[in-house]
Amino acid sequence: MPLWRADQPLVLASKSASRRALLEAAGIPIEVHLADIDERAVERAAGPAAAGGVAKLLAHAKAQAVSAKMPSRLVLGADQTLVFGGKRFDKPESLDAAREQLRALAGNTHELHTAIAFVRDGALLSEYARVARMTMRAFGDRFLDAYLDAAGPAVMASVGAYQVEGLGIHLFESFDADHSTILGLPLLPALEFLRAEGCVAN
Repeated sequence: MPLWRADQPLVLASKSASRRALLEAAGIPIEVHLADIDERAVERAAGPAAAGGVAKLLAHAKAQAVSAKMPSRLVLGADQTLVFGGKRFDKPESLDAAREQLRALAGNTHELHTAIAFVRDGALLSEYARVARMTMRAFGDRFLDAYLDAAGPAVMASVGAYQVEGLGIHLFESFDADHSTILGLPLLPALEFLRAEGCVAN
């Protein structure tokens, strides 16, 4: 008997390969549908809201945008925001921007806020946020250049210019959160909700 009990797959409102891999590894069938939202506009509307609040707003907005096009389907939205020195960091737009961002984070501890939201028919059913405190090694430019040469444009796909599931692990000294939170989808609370909804065997 399969673990997944719902009639249809879970809809994931995210193009993140890491989020998709986490769900699929847990036996959750998914359909990926990207949300057409202006993330920077959502952030501007949030104003001085805490990073965790912004991550929740973005996760909710993504799930709602997809839900509007998919009646009756259960949609999962997710987002991450990074804060260091009182400043929110966005995904770098170039390798040079990634280099400057990683120089700023090197040798320091930053916060990575991860949020998820479940929506059906436009209604928010559940949301959850968790923060990971990530400490980078005090590396120099020689290592940084080698890292960026090896990782290439992939660094522009994440808010921290790193992917700890790959080469980005070389950047870090320590972190205090579970792996799924760092990868952008706190899996245990997500599975708890899916069990409560009867989507996953309990």
